Amino acid sequence: MSSHSPTVFLLDDDPEMVKALTRLLRSKRFEVRGFTSVRAFLEACRPEDTACLVLDVAMPELDGLELQRHLTHQGILIPIIFLTGHGDIPSSVRAIKAGATDFLTKPVDAAALVQAVRAALQTAETRHQTIAETAALAPRLATLTPREREVMEHVVAGQLNKQIASDLGTGEQNIKLHRAHIMKKMGVESLPDLVRAAERLGVGGQGRGSNW
Repeated sequence: MSSHSPTVFLLDDDPEMVKALTRLLRSKRFEVRGFTSVRAFLEACRPEDTACLVLDVAMPELDGLELQRHLTHQGILIPIIFLTGHGDIPSSVRAIKAGATDFLTKPVDAAALVQAVRAALQTAETRHQTIAETAALAPRLATLTPREREVMEHVVAGQLNKQIASDLGTGEQNIKLHRAHIMKKMGVESLPDLVRAAERLGVGGQGRGSNW
């Protein structure tokens, strides 16, 4: 996760709009960086930033929806709040479907923008927390033996101990021991925690449950 404070990026080709929105958001104690150029924004924005983007739809270099697609392709999953002077409903629908968190019309209502920014930054914070937690889980997964990894895949798929033992050609007691080792190495205390960890790591499948 980025060590910097959460940041609100503003991108609008109208310098006066950038200035006004910067003043508004800074008055609400947000960290703000304003840009009138797509190029300048792209040079400043990094995937590790905990940030959101307030973006004008009608940019001359690259329109807002095109920039949204570009950022996604670059792995920069920054929450975006679109601004438009046209109230273009089809564009707003496309933007939301592509992951935008909000779509506001100009002139922007100050309270609505502040609320949207707070929600977007919360989304960014949650996303970075998830990424950080997944990164912490990966080394734990690497400590599992091949057999423990195999058992884990069966466990998170919802199989019972006796089913796993039958599938793997071993005794049920061995499976219980493997499961205990898996829980310890993965740093989890319950089956739901293990399933969530597996989902984040892309391990195994989902089943209907299991008895421990």
